[in-house]
Parts: sequence; structure tokens; C-alpha cells
Amino acid sequence: MRTHNEKMSIYHGMASAVAQNTSNSYIPIFAMTILGATNYQVGLISSLPPLITLLMTLPAAILLNRSIEQKRLVAFSVLAARFVFLLIAFVSYVPGSFGSWLLLALIAAMSVPNTMANMGWQSFIGNIIEETRRAQFFSDRNRLLTIVGLIVTLTIGVVMKDMTANQIAYQILFMFTFVVGIVELYFLLKHNEPVRELSLEKKRAMDWSIFKNNKYVLFLIVALIFNFGWQMAWGLFNIYNVRYAGATIFWISMFNVANMSAQIFSFSLWRKWSQKYGNMYVFVWVAFGMSTAPLLMVLSTNLYYLVVMSLISGLFVSGTVLILFNLLLENSPQEVRTYCITTYNVLLATIAFTSPQIGIWLLEAYTMEVAMYLSTVVRFLAAVGFFVLYMVRKKRDSSLAPY
Repeated sequence: MRTHNEKMSIYHGMASAVAQNTSNSYIPIFAMTILGATNYQVGLISSLPPLITLLMTLPAAILLNRSIEQKRLVAFSVLAARFVFLLIAFVSYVPGSFGSWLLLALIAAMSVPNTMANMGWQSFIGNIIEETRRAQFFSDRNRLLTIVGLIVTLTIGVVMKDMTANQIAYQILFMFTFVVGIVELYFLLKHNEPVRELSLEKKRAMDWSIFKNNKYVLFLIVALIFNFGWQMAWGLFNIYNVRYAGATIFWISMFNVANMSAQIFSFSLWRKWSQKYGNMYVFVWVAFGMSTAPLLMVLSTNLYYLVVMSLISGLFVSGTVLILFNLLLENSPQEVRTYCITTYNVLLATIAFTSPQIGIWLLEAYTMEVAMYLSTVVRFLAAVGFFVLYMVRKKRDSSLAPY
């Protein structure tokens, strides 16, 4: 039976899924078709949020550590981020190339409250959901959220089938995103969060002892390599789909629907396998599967083929979404978990800023194929790294087992 907090988290997640699927997926195509953004600017759409996250992580961590109730800080940060979409809705009226640059500035501004919201959510959800419930809860939650996202995306794809170059359609989407943000605020505030007693002692901004924990450090290194290869292709996929394959809003929606359909089907499978074989072992297969996506994607510009590739990719994206966060919690010692999560987010933000730009640079300097192949290589190396970690820990556990 679900607890009150689990129910509220699911309701909030469903509202968040609606907001994200009416906005984030369509910003790149809006930038390219309405604002005439360049490849470099499309790359910045993926890179700017991590850069702001990098700059804001320490201030956010300090505010969260000083907050009696983190949920309030998270809730109003979410609303502030959604408010920016009201401004984005009218960017298309800005003349010339200024519109695409203004869009980037607004995305950067939106990333400030988003950083607070994401870090705060990770911190307080990890504290209010019992460890024994996490695998089941996150699996069920992610599956429900993906179903909601699928319905929203499919609806948008059908309704906006012939509106790829219609700026009014984008304005409606972005304004609706703000309205949904108010619903997110409501459900976040409905969580029951234990009020924390603030210590009079001055808290350290960072606990460097976490780097003496080999288990955490080795996971951190391999996870960052994986994310580098994963995020290198984010901007490339958008450019390939729109400029190389000629995808419209309808086809972009179909790619997302195929991806989410596969996620809905596979979430429960990844959960069962992770509970049976362990998170690290299962993630090895997830990482190997993720490494195939860039390689397979550039084999054809046929839109039906790309739908199938999105379907295959979704099978492994669900595993990444479900297991990678659990691995972070699993490899972060309880007593310094906040510092471990903060460090992970800081380094991840650095990777997420640089890797899409490297992907775009490879595209401009060489070809789309070269950029995608290198993304596959890095992902594959990370998969090998997770396999090595798994084998080392399995051998260590075997040696410690009683005879």
C-alpha cells in the first residue's frame, strides 16, 4: 500500500511529465524552424542548463542545508522555472537573430530555479522514501510518468501535425506549461516532510572525505564517462532528426512516443532484474545497450526506421533512468550522502556542458557520422568500466564470504 508521500510524489511527477512533454521536447525544433537557430545555438540549448547548474550547485546546496522544509524551496523553484515559459512564448516576436539568442538567455535563466528544484527533490525524496521501497517505488513512478508523457506527446503530435512552422502553436504549448507548473507546486507542498532541526554549528560547504571512499569514487568516474558519451549526442539527435531526416512536429512526437512506449514496457523488467541480480550487474547491460543508439541512428534518414530506433533506444533509456540514480544512492555513504549527491551534480553539470559542445564541434569539423560513432565508443568504454567494477566487487564479496 502506498504511503501519502509516495502518492503525492507520483501526482507531482505526473504533472511534471505533462509540463516537460509540452515544452522541452519542442524547444529545439521551435528554435530551428521558427527562430532560425544555428547548429551551435541548438547545441547550447543542451549545454547551457548544465553550465548554470555548475554555477548554482554550491549556493543551492547551502540553501537546502539551511532550509527547515526543503519542499517549499523546491516547490517555488519549480513554479519560477515554469514562469519562464511565459516569456519564451513571445520570443518569436523578437526580430532577426536576436530571438534565438534571447531564447538561450531565457533557458539559462530558467536553469537557476531548475537547479534548486532538482537538487532539492533528490535530497528530500531520498530521505522520505525508505530504501527498501525505492526500487519498487521508482519503477512504478517512472512507468506512470512515462504513460502520461506518451499520452501528452501523442496528442500534441496529432493536433500539431501540420503546425511545425506555426508560432501560435508553440505559444500555446509554452503557456500551458506554466499553468501545469501551478499544479506541480500544489502537489509538492502536499508532501509530509519531517521538519529538520537546524544545528547551531556551522555546516561545511563540502566534506572532502568522500573522495577517500573508493566505492563512491570509482562509481563516480565510470558514471561520468557514461554521461559524457550519452550527452555528447543530445544536440546531435535533434539536428539529425530535423535537418538531416526532415522530421516535423508529428514525427518528433512519434519518435518520443516510440521511446516512451518501450520505457513503459521495460521499467518493470529492469526493476525485477535489478532486484534479482543487483543494480550494478543489470546496469552493465543497460550501458552496452545505450552504446548502440548513436551508431544505429545514423544508418538511415528514413522516418519509419528512426521510429524503430527510438523504440529500441527507449528499452535502455528506462534502465538508465531507473538504475543510475539508485546506483548513486547505493554508492553514497548515508552519513555524507548530501555531499556525494552535490559532488555528482557538480561534476555531471561540467560534463553536460562540455560534451554536447564537443559533439557539435565534431559535427562541424568532420561529419555527423563521426560525431555519432565517437559517442558510441565512449558509451561502450563506460559499459566496460561498469563491468569491471561489477567483477571486482563480486570477487571481493566472494573473498569476504564465510566458509
